[in-house]
Amino acid sequence: MIAQYQAIKAEHPGTLLFFRMGDFYELFFEDAVQAAPALDIALTKRGRHEDEDIPMCGVPVHSSESYLEKLIRKGFKVAICEQMESPEDARKRSGKTLVRRDVVRIVTPGTLTEDSLLSARANNYLMAIGGHADRLAVAWVDISTGAFFTEMTSKADLTGAISRLSPGEILIADNAGDRIGLPGPLDDWKSLFTRIDPRSFSAERGESRLLDHFGIRSLDAFGAFERSEIAAAGALLSYLDLTQKGLLPRLDPPRRIENGTAMRIDPATRRNLELTHSLDGRRQGSLLASMDRTVTSAGGRLLAERLAAPLASLPPLLERLAEVEGFVEDAAAREDVRGQLRQMPDLARAVSRLSLDRGGPRDMVAIGRGLTVAGDLRRRLEKAAAPLARMADDLDPCDELRERLVATLDDQPPLLARDGGFVRSGALEELDEQRRLRDQGRRLIAELETRYREETGIPSLKIRHNNMLGFFIEVTSTHRSRVPDHFLQRQGMVNASRYSTDELGSLEERIAHAADKALALELEIYADLRAAIAEHANAIARTAAAAAALDIAAALGELAREQDYVMPRLTDGLDLDIAAGRHPVVEQSLVQAGERFQPNDAQLEGDQSLWLLTGPNMAGKSTFLRQTALIAIMAQTGSFVPAKSATIGLVDRLFSRVGAADDIARGRSTFMVEMVETATILNQAGERSLVILDEIGRGTATYDGLSLAWAVIEHLHDANRCRGLFATHYHELTALAARLDHLSPHFVRVKEWKGEVIFLHEVAAGSADRSYGIHVARLAGLPKVVIDRAQAVLNKLEAGEAHTAPARLAEDLPLFRAALEASRCQAEPSRPPPALERLRDLDPDEMTPRQALEALYTLRDLLEPE
Repeated sequence: MIAQYQAIKAEHPGTLLFFRMGDFYELFFEDAVQAAPALDIALTKRGRHEDEDIPMCGVPVHSSESYLEKLIRKGFKVAICEQMESPEDARKRSGKTLVRRDVVRIVTPGTLTEDSLLSARANNYLMAIGGHADRLAVAWVDISTGAFFTEMTSKADLTGAISRLSPGEILIADNAGDRIGLPGPLDDWKSLFTRIDPRSFSAERGESRLLDHFGIRSLDAFGAFERSEIAAAGALLSYLDLTQKGLLPRLDPPRRIENGTAMRIDPATRRNLELTHSLDGRRQGSLLASMDRTVTSAGGRLLAERLAAPLASLPPLLERLAEVEGFVEDAAAREDVRGQLRQMPDLARAVSRLSLDRGGPRDMVAIGRGLTVAGDLRRRLEKAAAPLARMADDLDPCDELRERLVATLDDQPPLLARDGGFVRSGALEELDEQRRLRDQGRRLIAELETRYREETGIPSLKIRHNNMLGFFIEVTSTHRSRVPDHFLQRQGMVNASRYSTDELGSLEERIAHAADKALALELEIYADLRAAIAEHANAIARTAAAAAALDIAAALGELAREQDYVMPRLTDGLDLDIAAGRHPVVEQSLVQAGERFQPNDAQLEGDQSLWLLTGPNMAGKSTFLRQTALIAIMAQTGSFVPAKSATIGLVDRLFSRVGAADDIARGRSTFMVEMVETATILNQAGERSLVILDEIGRGTATYDGLSLAWAVIEHLHDANRCRGLFATHYHELTALAARLDHLSPHFVRVKEWKGEVIFLHEVAAGSADRSYGIHVARLAGLPKVVIDRAQAVLNKLEAGEAHTAPARLAEDLPLFRAALEASRCQAEPSRPPPALERLRDLDPDEMTPRQALEALYTLRDLLEPE
């Protein structure tokens, strides 16, 4: 057995081998040493190899998915090795009990299909990166739904594509670093890389694989793919063939994402704006969480996908907004559709599991129920107005298949087909007969016994059973003369005789094999239904996609009504005019706490396309910056927006530099991270871009920071010529408005009342003259002595004494003065203080009253210099 294990393990390097032994998956040698601590299970030993104990650990087969989840989450790949025959079959084949085993699947982070291993509301993409130099191709597939895409990108935009898709696994060629020159920022995703044979990225092989898989003669029908895209897509199919052991899932035809059709958002911006996850990695607190009112898993996944890649093309956006508007205006349709969608199962994932032979009767029942819901939705939408009625076109209930599934399958089936009991009673007469024999054998024997008693007139006749004879008829010796001729004697005894009949023998055989025959019939029905579902797989996938889109439109209509959002006006221009805009996440949080959010306007157009925003900390500058960007994202997702009105010229790229963070792993300080992100913006932003920048230059010396912020504003204004918001505490920058035509100074208003500062959170034209940092520090709980000292220093600086030496300022506080004097005494122990030296030189007897008074003033100045 160990030899068998080692041979199979050698064929699957880089994986943990789950070796099936009865009811357990066992791991041996180094696999056991790695897996035991990862799974928090005991590491034991079994047998010896080369005079050493063999490490071993194992997990039960029936609960293996939970252990698989732990291993996959920790970055392992697992090869599932099953017993391909029973011990009885092995003995028949060779006379030995070593059963034949083989790997049936390799489980990797990018090839998961089980619900327990997947997030219901997020896609799990397997990505491949190919191409050369700066012409890179990416292809990605979600085998749990069949989604399949390709896209051309550049080295600079590659990280943006990866952060947008958030894949579970990334395939690259072994020599990718030489051919592609992967950029340094990809280090963030290095743990997701799987290196494969470079020959898998051959465009010729890729084209052949695609043609074979989809059964076509040319890829032209799917789009005009570049050779590197075909190579990357082919690498995906090659890897799926390897990991799924030749059993490929149902896939959509590959769809090419054209450049310029989606808003580009770099990883830093995506992180800063918390689009799908908050900064702590949770879904709660993100824009997605605040918007998500979907009632299906597929709808939730599609909403996350749309938020990750907002559209930059007007026609599809207008179509999406019209659909949402239809549900906003038709409350009855919205309520009906959402109610029906709550009954919609995850059709795409059910079909995918069945295509990979990992599904079961419950997936079939789910498909039948989902198609029933699709039919109900179609009939409901056909009565609605035009935008909603059009959404019914792709809802195909596949009536013949649906009726067959509903009529055949039980409403509460078992998880696995091999357990039987999933076919509805009455669906097949032969199956019902076998079940009746299986479940009612005793009753049938009793009925036969009663009939034989009546026919023979033998009241003591009994039908009995033992392991030697099986079922037999027993008649006492006193009634032996009444036994009919067709009773065949099997055993004679002193007091009784035992008989059989052809009828009893046939019934016995049927009862003995009824369970097996019933299960065989059910499995035959299962195979037929699985084949029928495979024939309709593409239609079911289209229905699933249509239902997800319908869910989003109805959910965004619900959101708009609930939160009082308005329909944005989208244009191909460069305008951006938001009246009374609100931050979607912060507003909902404040409302839950019983507070009100302060709306603000933003007009980034014409001679004020670039705003310079000043104001104190905690006044709401960062919130205003973020809400402007989020409103643009929501609008280009196809959602209504939190504002009184909004006109938005489509944004092709969105950049955000808000917040502070270091990157210790790469040796980058907070300021270095800030400069890297700012450099990305200045190098890539164009006139259709939207840029929000907060506190550029704060991580270095004051004059360095001011100079950098000054130069950045000039570059945004003169070179990038983009729409933007630039928040700063460098009030000196407001002077730039006098010579930069499109720079408009604005500030966040505050009000001082009885020594306190009240934050009004209102943005107005003009500039702030103070930052109120000390007030914020007081609110944060800094010690009073620190606050008082800071206020004293600030007063001196504002009075024009910025040139005052720090040591001199420090002497004004007794605590610091004592420390300074102590240090002076240690450094110059033999030298007395200057005032004491001067006092020793005075001769009071020789001084006039005026000279004595002047000497006192001098001594005071020496002791307490101003």
